[in-house]
Amino acid sequence: MKLRILQFAKRILEAMLSVFYYILSICSPVKEKRVLFVAFHGRGIVDSPKALYEYMRDNPEYKDYELIFTLNTEVPGVASVKYRSFAFLKAAATSKYWFFNCKMPAFLYKKPSQVYLQTWHGTPLKRLGHDIVVDREQKISRSGLSQDKRNKAYDDDAKKYDYMVSPNAFSTGCFESAFGVPRDKLIETGYPRNDFLTNVTPAEVASIKKKYGIAEGKKVIFYAPTFRDNAYNTAGYTFKLAVDFKKWKEVLGDEYIVLFKPHYLIVTDFKEDENTAGFVKFIDANADINELYVIADMLITDYSSVFFDYAILNRPMYFYMYDIDEYEGMLRGFYLDVYKDLPGRIYKDEETMLNAIKQGEFDTEAMALFRERFTYLEDGMATKRVLDIVFGNNQ
Repeated sequence: MKLRILQFAKRILEAMLSVFYYILSICSPVKEKRVLFVAFHGRGIVDSPKALYEYMRDNPEYKDYELIFTLNTEVPGVASVKYRSFAFLKAAATSKYWFFNCKMPAFLYKKPSQVYLQTWHGTPLKRLGHDIVVDREQKISRSGLSQDKRNKAYDDDAKKYDYMVSPNAFSTGCFESAFGVPRDKLIETGYPRNDFLTNVTPAEVASIKKKYGIAEGKKVIFYAPTFRDNAYNTAGYTFKLAVDFKKWKEVLGDEYIVLFKPHYLIVTDFKEDENTAGFVKFIDANADINELYVIADMLITDYSSVFFDYAILNRPMYFYMYDIDEYEGMLRGFYLDVYKDLPGRIYKDEETMLNAIKQGEFDTEAMALFRERFTYLEDGMATKRVLDIVFGNNQ
């Protein structure tokens, strides 16, 4: 009952904001050299909007542009507005360019003179939008919307796109079918956020290890599970940690250290355990994931799209999918055949997985095929390609 009341109140607020923003927008002239960046609704300077922002900030070609980042917490030296604040609405109404990595609020009216670049935030493993095969009235997320209503929300957003970034041909097909994005609006450039993975230097890696307190000689495991669509409450998605880190420590020993970063949508409060202190480091969900990729010697994940990006580094990865039967059969389903197409083995039992890690199991042939299919555009130049297209330097 409480969830339904909150959802109803949210819809009323959205309707009021829509009217207010439309009036504000038509009364506010567009500034030709103003760019508004939004990453995960203001959670930080991260993902592809970060890469685009930093390139424009540091490149003389864009020195005359005003760059505004949407941030829920201010960052010194960065011109910013808080998501959904009046300053945000004003910035959106007056910015010539909108660079989002997530679906924008439905109430934002886009004027014909404005340019909307949707960078999205990953190569999809889980089905999206119209590609999700469920009962049309089934509610599969905490939004409370049926699949039809969720699809309409994505359709309405996609109609505003001028460009949508695609990291590879596979994703282009997914975005076309899932969101109905016309092919001529999809630009296959690679992801700007992944340029860092290609261009990172040994000195930068050493600096990041120092930042996270990683001792020299430790083998670093990055554990990055995702949320489950059917596990949520009024605050967000919940997640039951289905691993025994004490067992991990017993099997792997002091040679290893685990970085555990939950998905940013997960609200469960994970607690440090004194029995695994020094072996497991809990990383804030809003931390820059690229930093964790480059200091990790291997990745453990489940259904998160993180493995597509991590494959750029050509390092071992392990898929701990203890609930795969439920996830594959009852929730969204997959675009890939996970038993054949993944660049690593699926494990339902963590002890078997831990022993595989200890023995250094890594299918280099499967990884090579995977990289050829999904990471062929990730050459460290995606940011420049995207900006050249959006600003008309390379049609």
